[in-house]
Amino acid sequence: MSDQEPAEPTGELVVVTGMTGAGRSTAAKELEDLGYFVVDNLPPALLPDVVHLVNENAGHGQPIAVVIDVRSGSFFETLRANLAQRALGRRTTLLFLEADDNVLVRRQDAARRPHPLQEGGRLIDGLHREREVLAVLRGNADVLIDTTDLNVHQLTDKVAEAFGAPHAMTLKITVVSFGFKYGIPVDADFMADMRFLPNPYWIPDLRPMNGRDEPVADYVKSRPDAQEFLDAYLPVIATVAAGYLREGKRFMTVAIGCTGGKHRSVAMTEEIAARLVEQGYDARPQHRDLGNE
Repeated sequence: MSDQEPAEPTGELVVVTGMTGAGRSTAAKELEDLGYFVVDNLPPALLPDVVHLVNENAGHGQPIAVVIDVRSGSFFETLRANLAQRALGRRTTLLFLEADDNVLVRRQDAARRPHPLQEGGRLIDGLHREREVLAVLRGNADVLIDTTDLNVHQLTDKVAEAFGAPHAMTLKITVVSFGFKYGIPVDADFMADMRFLPNPYWIPDLRPMNGRDEPVADYVKSRPDAQEFLDAYLPVIATVAAGYLREGKRFMTVAIGCTGGKHRSVAMTEEIAARLVEQGYDARPQHRDLGNE
C-alpha cells in the first residue's frame, strides 16, 4: 500500500447506471449540483484512473459520480469485479435507475433517438436486450429508483435525499407506504402486508381521513395484533440494518402495504419510522399512494 492510498475506504463514489431513458442524465446533473465530480459515459475500465486522478488533484474528500450505460458492453465485467473487490478505495454506492417499458418507449420516441441496442429492429427489442445486460447490476444495486411515475423534479428530489449528505455514514432507511392495488414498490428491500388489520375504510367517520390523522392512527395502532407486529418486526429491521452497515450498504427501503395505501399502511409506516428514529437511525416515512384514491 502506498502512502497516498488510505488504509480504509474514504470519500464517496457513486456509480450511476440503469435503463436508457430512465433518468441517468438527470441524476448526474443533480449529483453535480450536490458537489460531485461527475464523469458521463465512462468505460468501466477507466474508473480506477478517474478515482486516482481525483484523489491526486482534489483529495479523497471530493465525491465522485460516474455514469455508465449499456454502450460499455463487455466492460461491465470489469465494473462488477471492481465493485465486488472494493478495489476503488472509496465508499461506493451503485445507483440503478429503471422504468416500465411503456414509459421508456415514450421517452425515447420523444427524444427521437434510437436505442443503443436496437440494432435496426424495434425499440422494445433494444430495451429487452438492455434489461438482460443490466440484470446483474440491478440485483447488486445499493439504491434503486423507479422513475416510471416521477417527473424531473421528483427524481432530483430523490437523488438529493439519498446523496445530499455524502459524508454521512449512518444507514438511511426509507419506510414507504403503498397500496397493493397500485402495485408493489420495485425498490423495496422488505415488504410487510397490513391487510391483516381491520380496515378503517369501513368506519364512516374514518373513511375520509388517512393514516396520518390521529383518529385513524389510534384506531390502527390500538389493535393488539398491530403492537405484536411492531414489537416483532422492528428487531428484524435492526438486525438486517446492522448487517447492511457491516457490508457497506447504507440505504434500506421498507415497504408497508395495505389495500389502497391510505389508512393502515400509512399509520404503520409513520409508527415504524418514528420508532427507528428513536433507535438512532436516519429514518423517514414516505407515502407513495396517498392521494391516489
